[in-house]
Amino acid sequence: MPRTVTRLAALVVAGVLTMILSAPASAAVQVFFPRGEQMVAVPRDGATPQDALRALLRGPTAAERARGFRTYIPRGTGLRAVRVSGARVTVDLGAKLMQGLNAEGLNARLAQIVYTATAQRGITSARVLIQGGTVLGVFPGIDASVPLTREGLATPSAPPPAPTAPGTAAPDAGTTALQTRLAELGFLAPEAVDGRPGPRTTAGVIAFQKWARLGRDGVPGPATLAALASAARPAPVAAAGPGRRVELLLDRQIALAIQDDRVVRAFHVSSGAAATATPPGSYAVTRKELRSWSVPFQVWLPYASYFVGGIAFHEYPEVPVYPASHGCVRMTSFDAPWMFAFLSTGTPVRVYSTS
Repeated sequence: MPRTVTRLAALVVAGVLTMILSAPASAAVQVFFPRGEQMVAVPRDGATPQDALRALLRGPTAAERARGFRTYIPRGTGLRAVRVSGARVTVDLGAKLMQGLNAEGLNARLAQIVYTATAQRGITSARVLIQGGTVLGVFPGIDASVPLTREGLATPSAPPPAPTAPGTAAPDAGTTALQTRLAELGFLAPEAVDGRPGPRTTAGVIAFQKWARLGRDGVPGPATLAALASAARPAPVAAAGPGRRVELLLDRQIALAIQDDRVVRAFHVSSGAAATATPPGSYAVTRKELRSWSVPFQVWLPYASYFVGGIAFHEYPEVPVYPASHGCVRMTSFDAPWMFAFLSTGTPVRVYSTS
């Protein structure tokens, strides 16, 4: 090959390599959607706060929704303007942002906007406007007339809830017998056998009724007592060998704490409602927080053990007999501390849609 051609080829190759090496990597922005009770970031193409906010308003993809990501921002909400001044960004949105939902949902919308708007490097606060005006008194516990930060939204605005008091009624033999049987089967902690009727015993009865597929009223009537007399301890859905794990049975709304393939405890729980369903699958505990704070919903989540995104087992004041949460697994104030102690980071959690 002639020397001039060889040199030309070398220059071309060098030029191509220079172009490849100097080409910028594909830019990406972070967009935040609630997954359970917390904000979780997903990547989107883009490089500016405007790009991130437009992607936020488009909502999660179908695949993300199947994995438990949600948005509380109404479809069709307009992005009027985005202005950056130093470390502050001002976001002006259309009036549709305020349509529908309760105060809890409105706070989640605000958190999505603030977290997404401040995800860009160098931006630390966000001012949110609606139709060019300041929002006053709309978001409970949050003053949206001033620039907002992630740290501010993540700071609790209320004291932690007080634990529910146990039953104070006088002990009786019938309650003692009921509690003893529930404890033998794993539906009540042995230390709860005190002969006193109360919410702890009621939760144990509900857990058994769920397992036995009876009416979930918490009342130990004739059908429940007859089923208790002949019942066996619950068994896991699947064998997995030595070690600890938890099975969450969505159809029965019950959680099984399992040690070496033996059910140690069976709990009355409430998982995600239809619009925010807890996604079935195989997971593991990723982090534990004794006093967790829900940023999007501005509520306490004591004894939280997160196993996928912002979805956790946690204490909650209301644990209905049906799915009612934002995706998390609600537990009573009596049972949540037990589960928190049972779980460790890395403990497997298997969520079944049917059992």
